[in-house]
Parts: sequence; structure tokens; C-alpha cells
Amino acid sequence: MAGSDFQKQLKGYGLTTANICYRLPDHPAILQNYIGQDYDLHPHFPELKRFLDFWTRKLEGALHSVVVAHHGLITPAQVRMIGHELRLH
Repeated sequence: MAGSDFQKQLKGYGLTTANICYRLPDHPAILQNYIGQDYDLHPHFPELKRFLDFWTRKLEGALHSVVVAHHGLITPAQVRMIGHELRLH
């Protein structure tokens, strides 16, 4: 059985990296970065939006900016059926 990440890639998900810049709760003049990666759908990014909604509801650090990079790792042209299988013991 294929892993869940591979199954997501077959459904069109690609690797998304988000650089989230936020203000420290005790020192709002200081900015800090959080970098996270997950598989998400371009261009609407539902997983990232869900995470940012969680961040604004539950965490104290106010968001300053979010920079997103996305790359679809598997495209339909890259997936081919295997014609033969060879097993070595």
C-alpha cells in the first residue's frame, strides 16, 4: 500500500513551504520566523489556510506575513505503469 503522502501527490497535492513571520507576544516589535512544510493544493492552499486559522484562533503571536513556495512533485506525465517486475532474493 502506498503511503498517504504519495497518495496525496497522485491527487494533485504538491510540497508547500510556508515562511510565517509573526510578532512575539511579549515583545510585539520583534519578529520571528516559523518555517513549515506539508503537502497542499495549489492555488487555494486549504491545508495552509486551516493551519493559519488555527494559528490566529489559538496562538498569541500575531501574524505579520506569510511567504509560500509550492512545487508539484508528481505530474500525470511522470507516472507510468510498470511493464515488468524483477525480484531478487
